Formats: sequence, C-alpha cells, structure tokens
Amino acid sequence: MRFDSIFRFLFIVYCVEAGVFLLFSPWSPVWDRGAMQIPFNLLRSWCLSTPFRGAVSGFGLVHLIWCVHDVDAWWRERRRPRVSMPTA
Repeated sequence: MRFDSIFRFLFIVYCVEAGVFLLFSPWSPVWDRGAMQIPFNLLRSWCLSTPFRGAVSGFGLVHLIWCVHDVDAWWRERRRPRVSMPTA
C-alpha cells in the first residue's frame, strides 16, 4: 500500500469521525452543559442559539460530503486499469 493511499484512508476516517461529531454534538445535552460553563453571557447565548448549532451541524455535513467525494475518487482510481510504460 502506497503512502498516498494510507494518507487518503486516514483522511477519510477523519472526515467521517469529525462529520458525525459535528453533525450531532450541537444538539446533545453535553453541548448545553459545556456552553453553560462559558462566563460571557453574549458568547454563551450565541453558542446556544439555533443558527449557530445549525452552522456547526452544516460544517459536519460538509465533512461527510467531502468523505463521500474522497471515497468515490479513491474507488475510481483503484478500479482504473494500470498502464505500464514500454521500456526501451
């Protein structure tokens, strides 16, 4: 397995993990408990607002779409027939 294949695989794993985490964590009780620890009222209310949570979830969705794109590109690259160059 080549280095670029290993790197691509690790990037795909990262995108899946980050995407799922960012997609669901803003709507969990853990998010609420963490945001309540913020000492500044304006920042706390901003982190608890629905548009901000939606933006974080949208960023997670971007990660998942990026993952699907990379999996598709990796799959197409692996299925492409390898052409060897003739030697002189």
